[in-house]
Amino acid sequence: MDTRELFARLIQCEAGGEGYDGMQGVATVIMNRANITYGEFARINEGGNIRNVIEQANQFTCMKTSVGGQYNSQNVYNMIPTQEHYDIADWAMAGGILAGVDHSLFFHNPYSNTCPTYFPTRVGVIHNRINEHCFYIPTSYYAAT
Repeated sequence: MDTRELFARLIQCEAGGEGYDGMQGVATVIMNRANITYGEFARINEGGNIRNVIEQANQFTCMKTSVGGQYNSQNVYNMIPTQEHYDIADWAMAGGILAGVDHSLFFHNPYSNTCPTYFPTRVGVIHNRINEHCFYIPTSYYAAT
């Protein structure tokens, strides 16, 4: 599958239940990782390669076919993206940025009403919450990765 389709599938898989803003937020994080010029993601993105960001090992549960030794049916290979998912991928690849997630490099669902202040290992600090996802901007710890 090409990068656009993979991106649309990842958006659907990671944030399909988070509404339009939630999906745009996840897409913004992917593009922020693809465009950052320092730290771990700069080495991974090799100058803007979205596919490298999506396929980076251990970043997205949706990229795994098994988790904890069990089959993970919630993976990109089982997704059938709709036009909405493609539209969000296209929007992000064309430079779209969701306000409030503009500099975020990390997101996760804490399964809690509150977001932890820091993303694990303190590489990110809370920036915003959209629906069930918490979004984090990089800290100086990230810069050293």
